[in-house]
Amino acid sequence: MEQKPILEFIWNLISRNTKEISKVDYFPQKPVYPQFSQNEAFPRATPYSQGISPKSIIDLLDQLSESSHTHMHQLMIIKNGKIITECGFAPYTRNLWHASYSLCKSITGIAIGMLIDEGKLHVDGRLVNIFKRQKNFMTIFRQRDITVKHLLTMTSGVSFNEAGAVTGNDWVKGFLESSVKFTPGSQFEYNSMNSYMLSAIVSEITGETMMEYLRKRLWAPLGITNVFWETCPKGITKGGWGLFICPEDAGKIGQLFLQKGKWDNTQIISKEWIEEATSPKTQVPSEMGFGGYGYQIWMGKRSGSYVFNGMLGQNVLIYPDIQMIIVTNAGNSVLFQKCEMLDIIHNIFAKDEITKNHSMMYYKYTYHKLQKKIEKLEEREQKPKIYKDGWSCWKKWNNKKKNTEALIRKLYGRSYKLNDTSVSLFPLMLQVVHNNFEEGISMIHFMKTEDKFCIQLKDGEFTHTIYAGILCWKETELNLKGEIYRVAAMVQATKDEDDRTVLKLNIAFLEEASNRIIKFFWNDSDMKQLEIQWMESPGAELILEGLESVAGSITEHPILSGIHGKNLASIFTKIIKQTIEPVTTGMPVEETE
Repeated sequence: MEQKPILEFIWNLISRNTKEISKVDYFPQKPVYPQFSQNEAFPRATPYSQGISPKSIIDLLDQLSESSHTHMHQLMIIKNGKIITECGFAPYTRNLWHASYSLCKSITGIAIGMLIDEGKLHVDGRLVNIFKRQKNFMTIFRQRDITVKHLLTMTSGVSFNEAGAVTGNDWVKGFLESSVKFTPGSQFEYNSMNSYMLSAIVSEITGETMMEYLRKRLWAPLGITNVFWETCPKGITKGGWGLFICPEDAGKIGQLFLQKGKWDNTQIISKEWIEEATSPKTQVPSEMGFGGYGYQIWMGKRSGSYVFNGMLGQNVLIYPDIQMIIVTNAGNSVLFQKCEMLDIIHNIFAKDEITKNHSMMYYKYTYHKLQKKIEKLEEREQKPKIYKDGWSCWKKWNNKKKNTEALIRKLYGRSYKLNDTSVSLFPLMLQVVHNNFEEGISMIHFMKTEDKFCIQLKDGEFTHTIYAGILCWKETELNLKGEIYRVAAMVQATKDEDDRTVLKLNIAFLEEASNRIIKFFWNDSDMKQLEIQWMESPGAELILEGLESVAGSITEHPILSGIHGKNLASIFTKIIKQTIEPVTTGMPVEETE
């Protein structure tokens, strides 16, 4: 892929040129999550009625909630076609849809399987024959051997990768005119643009977007109504990312696979395709997965299992041997399968305890404990664990609450004008994923309205009003350039290592995997010298990992390769980290007018 557009994107990112950063036309797409009850396809059952010990589920929830490397949002466990556990981890609720990221690639694979079942496509069909209208001499020369199967198995070798999604409007053209790095089919290289091209194939053959194609073939038969999938600027469903789906609906698709493509006695997709898609076709790097990769599906750690996997912890784990499905949504700092969350799940369900026989009295007692555990995890107010740490813990919590209330009282009515107006409320990772780059915050106003503490941030033509709870989560809807996002926010006062007063504002984007964390510091008793630390979680380390290939190509560029020798890559990394986690300053409005 040509380096110039990438270089321009990185340069605008570093120089905080927010108005010029994206070369992709932006238009609002994401709808407001519908406020009506979800169609519940699965009956609810107790774990022990399906042969699972409630104690195993308690152990699972304990380990997931206490793991420092795991940030759970939602968990659902389906056994024998019945939901035996569902839990939201505060402030996330159990029923809200969630961005699935690459999990949706497996659904893109379903659409391709349906086209093949209909006789309209073949896995050995060549791209140059499918996109006849758009091929040219370079396409025929470079990509003559690339087939649908190479896209399905991530073995195309095409260099036009995820970075292409921020460098122009015509992604099909960019892919077809790109160079090929290795013989197609010879090795695995994960590339979300392979999945996008599968979606483009659906549109090329049917004349519909993939979302429209699936509506009558997948969404409607499975009763999936609360679902949304973003498109590229040309109107093609993104295919490799951009899908928002509820945990139970994701579970339905997992159940469809367990049932070999059958739903309500109707064959939605052929048994042959399910078996082909879920068998390993190519090996994957050990740091990314376990037993190989099928057709847009990862093989799982458990023998015979497979996974719909999305970055940061979005998964549908399917265990055919025990007829179990586990749906997870999270905000972990991982791109692929190798993570503590999946290790915890695997280890719990590898134990004999999950099916060990106990008395009914024992099961009822442990099930009651499980219900209480879920209630505790779903509470939106931070409360001290008196039973665990005693009254000293309650005193610390009470003092923290009083200190926060006192600081907030001092802030009421104060406004600050920022000296650097390039930082946005929307986390950088989400700006890139959704191509929604805001102008940057220019003014911050602390206020109290209707007995609630809120913070107003002026970002371009929009003013964001965030209601924040004191040591508890309060929910707000934000309009981010025409797209509505539900967030929950919490504030607390603390001190830093230099004994400076700090107000920490944590904003959880409830439909996404990211949080925006803002720390306000005051360097003087009059609270006129404001310093702001902008962070996001998952944060800099993960974004840098995703930029590794981009960083490599930039630092190896002929113009730059001679500068600073081997230190250039580390300098680039440092600059990018400062871009992701900037520090800005502000002064009271009355002193700047």
